[in-house]
Amino acid sequence: MKINTNTRSVNLDPRETQFVQNPYPFYDAIRAETPVFRWEQYGHWCCATYADVNALLRDRRFGRQILHVASREELGWPETPEHLRPFYDFEQHSLLELEPPVHTRLRSLVSRAFLSRQVERLRPEIANLCSRLLDQLDGKSEADLLTAYAIPIPVAVICDLLGAPIEMGNQFLSWSHDMVAMYQARRDRTIEDKAVAATLAFSAYMRDLIRERRGKGGSDLLSELIRAESEDGKLSEDELVTTAILLLNAGHEATVHALGNGIKALLEENARNGIGEGHVEEIMRFDAPLHMFTRYALEDMDWNGLRLKKGEVIGLLLGAANRDPARFPEPGRFLPDRANASTNVSFGAGIHFCIGAPLARLEMEVALPLLFQRFPKLRLAAQPVYRDAYHFHGLERLDVALR
Repeated sequence: MKINTNTRSVNLDPRETQFVQNPYPFYDAIRAETPVFRWEQYGHWCCATYADVNALLRDRRFGRQILHVASREELGWPETPEHLRPFYDFEQHSLLELEPPVHTRLRSLVSRAFLSRQVERLRPEIANLCSRLLDQLDGKSEADLLTAYAIPIPVAVICDLLGAPIEMGNQFLSWSHDMVAMYQARRDRTIEDKAVAATLAFSAYMRDLIRERRGKGGSDLLSELIRAESEDGKLSEDELVTTAILLLNAGHEATVHALGNGIKALLEENARNGIGEGHVEEIMRFDAPLHMFTRYALEDMDWNGLRLKKGEVIGLLLGAANRDPARFPEPGRFLPDRANASTNVSFGAGIHFCIGAPLARLEMEVALPLLFQRFPKLRLAAQPVYRDAYHFHGLERLDVALR
């Protein structure tokens, strides 16, 4: 890594092995030298302090989309490559990529299902699911807890909540992995083609499922969204398809890695007793599953000493903000009783605060203590290795000895 304080720029390959495996020393060095910097490999500005990231997440002068306030011609953007049109046609209806008023309308249709008091009703079902998965590990001496535990839990839970067939879980996973790879640092034409193919296949499947369910009623979230489309006209079919797929994708991608990273942290820190809310919040702060979220400047402005033009991108380094000593003293220590751990930015903030945060927290609060109660001698069987998938941050495997 090379830091140039004169130009406020950083040369750092996000695929560099040391960075992928432990980005935090890099974040610390950047924060100390130039906390707002241009990341040369990405070609846009980034910020690495908690104060800046937290403020930008809430600043309405920045947004997740830009084409609602500027044309491609105005921004100097080329037309979308023909081979990527299906992917971006799909994405334009994504809650994650929208701004008000469309964002407000779509979020209001799904937010009720993810309120804390609503997801709390799922606690017994999640506990039963975890117990069944742990039963399958009885009698074994070793296991990869990522595939045996961290992946099946959120996949099954979001399928059940949405009303999607659980037997399609593995296929949903495959499609989802191919689609979110579009946001990884190692994107190339092969990844793009797979993402487009997955988008088309997932969309076709979801349209068929919606057609089959339409008019049949039901208490699951998909049935509620279908009613909003057909009865109230609050949702177009394209919006319905994209929203359902987004919920399936987002409902497991981050939580899988939060669980995997969390089990790793608890084992390495020997913090296996009395696991509760404090452990969950500290896990999210200590080793977040998503390390960068981007925003567009929606207008020309002066921000933090920068002259930003409308349409410029700025990267919010969530992983760096969560390790900022100005906000979290001794940030490299895992402290379950940390008073302000819940102020971590792993779930975002502002209008794009993660709608599934209560569900993700509940899954971790249930799954982690049950795991250590069932296998009190649990320990790492091999050094965990993180996937080369920045700006996502999760393990390839989690090999453990159970006894």
